[in-house]
Amino acid sequence: MLKEFTAQGTTSLVMEENLLWETSKKGRKGYSLPPCEVPEEEVEEKLKREDLPLPELSEVDVVRHYTRLSQWNFGVDTGTYPLGSCTMKYNPKINETIASKEEFTAVHPLLPSEMVQAPLRLMYHLEEMLKEITGMDGVTLQPAAGAHGEYTGIRIMYAYHKKKGRPRKKILIPDTAHGTNPASSAICGYDTVKIASNEQGILSPEEVERLMDEDTAGIMVTNPNTLGLFEENIKKISDIVHGKGGLVYCDGANLNALMGVVDLKKSGIDILHLNLHKTFSAPHGGGGPGSGPVCVTEELVDFLPVPRVEREGERYVLSSDYPDSIGRVHSFYGNFLVMVKAYCYILTMGRELKRATELAVLNANYLKECLKGVLHLPYDRTCMHECVFTDKGLLKYKVSTLDLAKRLIDYGFHPPTIYFPLVVHGAIMIEPTETESKENLDRFIWAIRKIVEESQTDPEVVKNAPHNTKVKRLDEVLAARKPCLTGY
Repeated sequence: MLKEFTAQGTTSLVMEENLLWETSKKGRKGYSLPPCEVPEEEVEEKLKREDLPLPELSEVDVVRHYTRLSQWNFGVDTGTYPLGSCTMKYNPKINETIASKEEFTAVHPLLPSEMVQAPLRLMYHLEEMLKEITGMDGVTLQPAAGAHGEYTGIRIMYAYHKKKGRPRKKILIPDTAHGTNPASSAICGYDTVKIASNEQGILSPEEVERLMDEDTAGIMVTNPNTLGLFEENIKKISDIVHGKGGLVYCDGANLNALMGVVDLKKSGIDILHLNLHKTFSAPHGGGGPGSGPVCVTEELVDFLPVPRVEREGERYVLSSDYPDSIGRVHSFYGNFLVMVKAYCYILTMGRELKRATELAVLNANYLKECLKGVLHLPYDRTCMHECVFTDKGLLKYKVSTLDLAKRLIDYGFHPPTIYFPLVVHGAIMIEPTETESKENLDRFIWAIRKIVEESQTDPEVVKNAPHNTKVKRLDEVLAARKPCLTGY
């Protein structure tokens, strides 16, 4: 029996805020520059953009503007952020402290290797750690995000088949894969072939065998998949793909359910991307920066992007002496400070990384068991790091997934991922992560139950939510069709 809670999403002093263009007053400045040491030149008339005026503000105007805006925000430091598939775990502040040290922030990427031995050493050992965690043989840290890692991995797959003398045309992609997988394969020139999951929500080896042929480069598998279910037939599937000369790519964005537990190479994976800004606790969201390392087996190491960090005795160098490499995929070597945060996290956790995985899976299954009689659960199986419900039981009250998500805001929670994955109608995708306590999970369960009760007794309260926020429910259709992009 869950205890009663009070809703945390109450109102407080949240100040109105104008646009910067509305606050602007001509002549105001929030900075001072030293005297110019080079001759000033008049800008050519054609380069002037008087049609795009920039706001003029004092320092205090700018500070107050962004402070007030920050009071409208919700983040992992505010409360539970259960976005399914996104792994919005709490980011330990020690990571930020280490990454903000001048020894890291002041490093310039154009410095010669002799002057950046510490950063190169960190990157080299981070790659070694990721090899040990995943079981793979080679790693590149260059990709800047998960989708960028997918793109890099598929380019490696393309280069591999090209060197074999027969570039292939197709890639198999399950309906439970991450949404960026088809785009990543298409941008590399492949046609995508969709594979439907079975009644258990996972891939059937028989279906893979039916579709896999010698014109197919390989398969992109998200494991655990977007239903939060482990692809338990992955080894059989890998054997089928390898038997036809293909490669197996694993979208490792959900590694938070496998970290320290599963050896990906032994399960048949050839190419794997990770998300340092998800699994390894670097901040996630807000447009970046991110980091999407790619791990490969021994036969694909020569195709990894260059430059690569190598160790020569006690020195570390950047080497580009790999003729089969796909080349650069990022300027310089990647988003270095994100790597620092992940490196710090791994060192801090040590072998407790496995414990983090166990708790992430435990928390998700606890939510699933407590809510499966409250919300419709399409796949009543042991889940991994996330669980997926639907609005099937709410529709008779004319309450939708979107309504439930908006009402959760009034209870003090960021909404979970909604309407994804597409294989279930009205999806409600919840990932609690390992950093939420049982008390926080119980509060979230209580809130869902309250909203379901409201849907039955007073559905208009739910359908018109949120009520306590600075901005109420927006006209999302109008915003999509007529967005305001100029800001003034």
